[in-house]
Amino acid sequence: MRETAPMFDWENLRYFVAVAQTGSLSAAARRLKVDHATVGRRLSALEAELEIRLVDRLPRACQLTSAGRQIAELAQRMETEAFAIERLARADQSPMHGKVTISVPPVLASNFFATTLGAFAQRHPGIQLSLASEAQRVSLGRREADIAVRLARPDEPRNVTRKLGTMVFALYASRAYAQAAQPADWAFIAYEARLADMPHEQWLRAVAGGRPIVCEVSDITTQQAAARTGIGVAGLPVFMGDADPALQRLPDAGEAFSRDIWLVVHDDLRHAPPIRAVIDFIAEVVGKTFKAQKT
Repeated sequence: MRETAPMFDWENLRYFVAVAQTGSLSAAARRLKVDHATVGRRLSALEAELEIRLVDRLPRACQLTSAGRQIAELAQRMETEAFAIERLARADQSPMHGKVTISVPPVLASNFFATTLGAFAQRHPGIQLSLASEAQRVSLGRREADIAVRLARPDEPRNVTRKLGTMVFALYASRAYAQAAQPADWAFIAYEARLADMPHEQWLRAVAGGRPIVCEVSDITTQQAAARTGIGVAGLPVFMGDADPALQRLPDAGEAFSRDIWLVVHDDLRHAPPIRAVIDFIAEVVGKTFKAQKT
């Protein structure tokens, strides 16, 4: 008996779902980690296969047609089931082998977790860690990561969360900072304007009050580097600031500030041996550093 050819390429449907969910070709491309043209080509191919227009392409966005909305709803259900199949297969993999992807905030990725990779590799040589430094939330249900470490409690359905510790912040300046003993003369190192909504930035601006902002940068590692030059005062996690011999912790930090550290994993994966090994290791190393922190 001759096999019936598929009506359309299932892979094209995955690209269409990304466009439907993100609202534009460029946003879908970023999610799928491909170029803009690939998304457009896949979408056009699906429309040709189905012989129907799914999307109206506007200058800066994509708007679903009536048929596109109906197909997107069905396709998203299919995608959800496909990811469930992947998770179940992942959970049944051979013990202590494979790659585990961890999504981590930038402040913890380069300044903390990167320093623990060697210890993990010695303990579990069969497991490859993939460390993704990203501030935005990821979907564990969509397999964008296996495990996430976050500074706000995630609320995606079917995720299992666990508080690991608390990251405390304080004010730091170079040991050569001339104004260290005169708080009224401090100038501050802050984030650039696009990051104004970050809790850390709001705390620092409140502490600064009417005192000047001497420079703005895009990430906390650069703030630390700027503070070493003696240009001004930075608000840093104490695990970074206290360990830096070029910096001194300043006594007057105003209102105390800290961020809770959360670990999150999808319920389908939490008992898979490689995932369990990584979870236990993360809980151990974070606990040693952050559970006993004090301002």
